[in-house]
Amino acid sequence: MDYKTVKYYDDYIIIEEVKNFKLEHIFECGQIFRFWEIEENDFIVIAFGKLIEVKEDGNNVIIYNTTQEDFNNIWLRYFDLSRDYSIIKEELSKDPLLKQSIEFGYGVRVLNQDPFEMLLSFIISARNNIPSIKKTVNKISTKWGKEINYKGKIYYAFPSIDEIKDASLEDIQETGASFRSKYIVDTIKNVYNASINEVGNPGINEECSYDKYDLNYIRNLSDDECHNALQEFKGVGSKVADCIMLFSMEKTSAFPVDVWVKRAMIHFYGAEDSSLNKIRIFGRNKFGKLAGFAQQYLFYYARENKISVD
Repeated sequence: MDYKTVKYYDDYIIIEEVKNFKLEHIFECGQIFRFWEIEENDFIVIAFGKLIEVKEDGNNVIIYNTTQEDFNNIWLRYFDLSRDYSIIKEELSKDPLLKQSIEFGYGVRVLNQDPFEMLLSFIISARNNIPSIKKTVNKISTKWGKEINYKGKIYYAFPSIDEIKDASLEDIQETGASFRSKYIVDTIKNVYNASINEVGNPGINEECSYDKYDLNYIRNLSDDECHNALQEFKGVGSKVADCIMLFSMEKTSAFPVDVWVKRAMIHFYGAEDSSLNKIRIFGRNKFGKLAGFAQQYLFYYARENKISVD
């Protein structure tokens, strides 16, 4: 694990001697949309219906507005703190080209987020920029999510399936989801029906079965089966499926390819300037089970350094 010990207090905890951890690196590599920077190394984060303030203090990390129970049940896994990233870095750094990206983004970690939130968020992400994605996700949270008051300011949690199940197409369109609105409404319907139907009980006929939309079921599939299953949702293609898998289903062989990763792969590896899917396959074959970690290092390096391909 990547910390020495945890000290618990009434409304906060201190994680001592944390390594391979930097909030800026974690939050700026395209995997999370619900965070706010208060000041340098001090952020508000909302996940799993909870709000925390997380702050770096030397080699320690302080999490305010939390309890021992929530840390052990949510935040320990959320920040992937039981995993030793030194082992991952050592293995991936055997590749001298990737080593440069790892040293630059030394504090990157892959977050373990809520699958339903990631499913909707990355449907919204398709052909969209990060500020617009954040804006739409926050509007959805404000309209349907639970209100959270912290230090005199109102925030909103991302809604559960029960809270958003009755959203209409017009409601979703008002959040700025644009052409993706119909995909979101369809996805909400399918996830809700899966949640109220017993897995393995198709009802009258196989067409009535919502098993294939059950996120817990999908999460427990093999990596390739999971990737295919997620694409049963409208608006989910290969790249979006990889993002959902990697950031909420612990499928670390996933290798999402966007414009920055494509540029990085061409820049570092001379990968053929071809389809994103071909680069995805190239990345998975090259990095194997650690492909998702490699992708995050490459994404952060490429975007922060504004890599271009002539």
